[in-house]
Order: sequence, then structure tokens, then C-alpha cells
Amino acid sequence: MKVVLFGDTGFAGRNVAAALRQHGVAVVGASRASGPLDLRDTAATTAFLTRHQPDFIVNCAAHVGSLNYVTEQAATVVADNSRMILGMYEAVTQACPKAIVINPIANCAYPATATVFREEEWWNGHLHRSVLSYGTSRRLLWAVAECFAMQDGVRSIHLLTPNMYGPYDSTDPNKAHALNALISKFVKAERAHQPELSIWGTGQPVREWLYAPDFGRLVWEVLQNPDRPGLDQPTNLAQNDGLSVKDLVDLIQTQFSYHGRLAWDPTKPDGAPRKVMDDTKFRTVFPEFQFTDFKDGIAETVKYYESVYPY
Repeated sequence: MKVVLFGDTGFAGRNVAAALRQHGVAVVGASRASGPLDLRDTAATTAFLTRHQPDFIVNCAAHVGSLNYVTEQAATVVADNSRMILGMYEAVTQACPKAIVINPIANCAYPATATVFREEEWWNGHLHRSVLSYGTSRRLLWAVAECFAMQDGVRSIHLLTPNMYGPYDSTDPNKAHALNALISKFVKAERAHQPELSIWGTGQPVREWLYAPDFGRLVWEVLQNPDRPGLDQPTNLAQNDGLSVKDLVDLIQTQFSYHGRLAWDPTKPDGAPRKVMDDTKFRTVFPEFQFTDFKDGIAETVKYYESVYPY
């Protein structure tokens, strides 16, 4: 099994690489940081894929950040991601059209008005404006994949993901995923004995969370059997369960002895009010899979951020 992993130095990519290497898969990683390989450069990507001839391509490459970041940098985010998507599929068609592409698609691609995310409804409405730039590129990813399947026979598998958390994310709160940004802020506040900790938003939105190492384990499941019934259409990686940001903060606090004041900052965007994913199809496609307990995942993520920040 030959696997190319795009975005191998990023948050999702590092967790996928760790999971696959645990199973003895020789992952060929590439990213702008480690390659360097820029997927916007079709010729360079074609040469890379021609050289390696993978059976699978796990596409974790993306230009993404916090809600604040993808709003402030909206034009850059949508332009970069669009060019990366087109460059990658053009290169696959030219270099290795028999390879199977596996795409994680963030649940910000679901309609803004949906409260429970069901696969058959994921195009049924406009995106929330706070994620317009990134969510648009995730819908484009699916559409481009379908077009290249129709014309060139390139096969893709799309995994719709909740908000992820876990090790290997950015230490910059403006670039890190929401839950990781919260945890990193608590680690820094406790170490610096800050009298006050600012938390973005109102704390009201409800989110479902996926431990990033579990995402890596699910990619391994797909690689072992890409012909599982149901994987020919986008599939939620879902538990059908969510927590409000305020509840998350309470849970995170159990890992710390921080006694400063929590200051909620409502000037920062909340995003959509509720994002919980229906797990009906997931339990059919992956009937034996067990997710990591949320408290255990939080504890491991705290350990990661404690390890990357100096005392």
C-alpha cells in the first residue's frame, strides 16, 4: 500500500501520519513546510505524484484558521484553497488517475440553518457567513472531485468531519482550532498566573468534537477497505453529540488550578449556533468503531500543550 499524505505537517495530517505509521504504512508526506510542495503548482504536484505513484492520496492540505482568521483573511483563504484543489486534481489525472483520493471535509460546509447535520442535506442552504471562505472551498472540493470522476474516472472518498481537537495543532490562538485554542489559552494563563483569561465569543454555540487521533484511526479503516458500502457518498464521522462552549470551558477547567477571571469577548464571532452531526450512516459504515472518551481526549490535549510551552 503506497500512501501520499498532503498536508503532513498540519494538524490533521500529523495525526493521520501517526496513526498510519503505527500500522506500518510507509507514508510519503508533502506540504509547503516539509516538501516543499505547493499544490497550487500543478506541474510540481504532477511531477511529485508521477515519482511516487501512490495507491491512495490522503488530502489534509488546507489554508485554514480560527473563525476570526478565516473572516479577516477570507479572500486569501478561498483563493488559496480553490487553487490547491484544482491543482491537486489536475495533477492526479495526469500522474496517477487510479489512485483513490481521501478528502476530509469540515462540517462548516453544512447549511447555516441546520441544527443536526445529515449527509443528504449538506447542500440544502447557504453557508454561515463566518465560515463562508473556508466552507465554500470545502463544497468546491466535493464538486471538483465529482467533475474529475465524471470525465477522468478519478475516485474520491469524502469524510465529513466535526470540529477537531487534539495534539499537533498550532500554538497561535488565531490559527488553532477552537477547542485547542481554548486549551492553549488555559495552559498559558495558568503558567503566567494571568489575573484574567479572555475567551472569544459568548459561549453559547453547541459543537460536536472529533479527537484528531480518532480521525487518523478512521482514515486507516478506510484504507483497509475503501469499498465499504456507503463510502461512495460523503459520510459523517459522527457521534450525534455536542457541548456548548461554556460547558467545554467548565470541563477544561477540571484539568487546571487556574483561579483567574474568565472574560467572555462577544465582539469575536460565535459562528453558527449549533453543529451536531447525525450518526445514522456512520454506525452502518463503521459499526465497530469506538471513539475516544471526551474527557480522555481533553486530558491528552492538555498534556500536548503543556509539552510545547516552556515553563
